[in-house]
Formats: sequence, C-alpha cells, structure tokens
Amino acid sequence: MSLRIIFMGTPEFSVPTLQNLKHAGHEIVAVYTQPPRPGGRRGLDLVKSPVHQAAELLGIPVFTPVNFKDSEEREKFRAFGADVAVVVAYGLLLPEAILTGARLGCYNGHASLLPRWRGAAPIQRAIMAGDRKTGMMIMQMEKGLDTGPVALTSEVEIGENTTAGELHDKLMLVGARAMVEAMGKLEAGDLPLTPQPPEGVLYAAKIDKGETRIDFSKPARNLHNHIRGLSPFPGAWFEAEINGKPERVKVLLSEVGEGRGEPGTVLDDALTVACGEGTIRLLKLQKAGAKPLAAAEFLRGTPLGPGTRLS
Repeated sequence: MSLRIIFMGTPEFSVPTLQNLKHAGHEIVAVYTQPPRPGGRRGLDLVKSPVHQAAELLGIPVFTPVNFKDSEEREKFRAFGADVAVVVAYGLLLPEAILTGARLGCYNGHASLLPRWRGAAPIQRAIMAGDRKTGMMIMQMEKGLDTGPVALTSEVEIGENTTAGELHDKLMLVGARAMVEAMGKLEAGDLPLTPQPPEGVLYAAKIDKGETRIDFSKPARNLHNHIRGLSPFPGAWFEAEINGKPERVKVLLSEVGEGRGEPGTVLDDALTVACGEGTIRLLKLQKAGAKPLAAAEFLRGTPLGPGTRLS
C-alpha cells in the first residue's frame, strides 16, 4: 500500500522531502510549485524552481498556478483524488478548498518548534534570537498561520556558531525523514495529532532589508546572533570608508570576544570591533560583486586597520 500524494513546495529546502516520499514508495500524482521566475546571468531567462526541476527528473506532472482563486484550479486539485497533500515551503496561502481537497487533508513540514516561530523565516529568527534548539514539525494544516495540530516533532540543537545556512541544510534532511515517517504512520492509521499550546506563540516575520545593517552599539552576543542568522543570505552588513569612498561589506562569520572601546571602532589587525558591550571579531567578509574572503585575505586588499570606524 502507498498514499496518493500531491506535493507542494518551491525552494531547495523542499526537494529532499519530495525525493524521499517518492523513494519510500508513495505515488506522487502531482507537484505544485511557484511559477518560473526571471533569472540566469542577465536575469532574462525564466528559471524553474528547484522543486520543479526535481519533479521533472522524477517524471512527475508539475503545475504552477499563480493562486487558487480560480474555481477550475481548485477542481483540478480535487480531481487528482489524492489521499493527502504534503506542503513544504510552497510560498502560497492555501484556501480552505485546497486544505480540504485531499481525503486526509494537508500536512506541512515547518522548520521550528511550534508555536514558537510561526511564519516565513523560522530558521533565521531562531538564530537571531539566540535559541539553542529548534526542529522540524509535521502538522496538519488549517486556515490559521501555522496553527494546526502537531503530528510529529524532530528536535535539532543550534550551536553557538551555527549559521542560518548550516541550520537550513540540516533541517532540510531532518524534515524529509520526518515527513516520510509521518506519512507512513498516516497510511497505517496511526498518526496522533496534538493541539499546539496557547502559550509561547512567536511570529517569524519575513526578513526585511532594513534590519540587516549591523548596529555596533548593541552587545557583541546580539550582533553575533544577528550575523549568523543572516548568513549567507541576505547577509548582515556594515559600511566603511574604503579607498576614499563609503562601501558596504557583508559579514558572513564572526565570533564574540572580550575588551572594550568606542562602538564600531576596529581595535586590532585581526578585525576585532568594539561593540556596545564586548567585542566581535569579523571572520569572513564579502564586498559587493566579490567572493567571500577570510578576514586575513580580505585585509590584504582592503585596509581596515586599528582606529577605522565601521557603521
């Protein structure tokens, strides 16, 4: 026996779940993903999403509706006669007609320990807040934003230097295994659902460009969390005068140090910078249009010696 599944996802994060469900023997009757977007070297080509490309390699029909407002789209979805819909980072709000369009409903793989960090950016927000653990939760979807009952939880530790990119890659694989386990239990009629507690609700708002700038007046620990929570994308950044003109520099890796000084001032030849409390050492940096460099290599071409002010 296997389940008839409609899979709904878009980015690289979703791909292992699609592949694992297929390899576990389930019948993926359709894949829904975001429409191709402009991309390529010059931004002129239409580029299919990672899930779109993976589905084509697996020989699965792909559908890319802009939304589900059209009754024909909703009927097409229901006509697949799916047992269940599996959703991982799809990127569209699903109306009730879709949430109830499969016999057993929709199940979502969400990258947090709900109800903490409901919403768009749970991986980044967990790190930026200094959380020491997170996880993947499989939940049954309902109309609210990530409010549905939880079916399965897989916890993951967050190291003090873990970046959002590293955590993304770990949770991507953990989530794939968790969804296969959950679907196996659902197929066997043994997937218990537990309502989320009303306490501890936090929302993981989408990262806004306005919050990516580094504020050296804050404590070093806060800045370290800020930097690693935004690494590698979109990247936390500061501005400094380089060769007589202001230039923006991303920081991709850092570590917390001791000492004190005027916030934003470079204190030594190893890019240790004074903060509102303590210091932070910048370990990996990237100028616009350039490749990321370790601090020592970066400094060979960019003079940011002791006394330089960063803002």
